Amino acid sequence: MNDEPEKPAGRRRGMSQGEVLELPATVDLETANRALGLGRSKGYELARRGHYPCRVLRLGNAYRVVTADLRSLLGLAV
Repeated sequence: MNDEPEKPAGRRRGMSQGEVLELPATVDLETANRALGLGRSKGYELARRGHYPCRVLRLGNAYRVVTADLRSLLGLAV
């Protein structure tokens, strides 16, 4: 019997250290939100206001997060 609570369907958990270290040079905002434990709405709000906790690039309508900055913020700089 598993004592861990079930996660609601469709909810994504945070990322492991290994997953963060395997990310490419930039990632979409939803991936960065997941690594930081931010919800979708809060992540987009922070990016839109220029208050995201690491560097965000705006490419047309898309946001990309610089993975090196994300790793540094998480204490996983390589």
